[in-house]
Amino acid sequence: MPVAPVPVDLAAAAAALPDAWSSRLLGHVGSAAVKVLRMDGQPLDVEHHPTAEALLVLDGRLELVVDGAETTVGPGGLAWVPAGARHAVRPGSHGTLVIVEVPEG
Repeated sequence: MPVAPVPVDLAAAAAALPDAWSSRLLGHVGSAAVKVLRMDGQPLDVEHHPTAEALLVLDGRLELVVDGAETTVGPGGLAWVPAGARHAVRPGSHGTLVIVEVPEG
C-alpha cells in the first residue's frame, strides 16, 4: 500500500528551532540531507566540509562568501557551495534557509 507524503511547513519548522543557526534535519533524498534553519542577522565564521551544499533562501536574505567571492541571495534564490569550499555568512543574513547537503564521492 502506498504511503501518503507528509507535507512540511518550512516556516513553522524554522520558527520552532530553539536557536538561530541550529539546523533541523527534515529528511533524506537518496544520500542528500535536507535541513532547515533560521538566520538571525549574526555572522557565521568561515567553515568548510566534505559535502556540497545547495542553499535556498525561502524568506529574508543570505549574505554569503564562498572562497572569497561575496554574493547576496534573496527570497527564492539558490546558492551553491562546492564540497571543500571555504564559506562564511556575513552580518545581516536573516530569514529561513533550506540546506541540501550532498556527500561527494
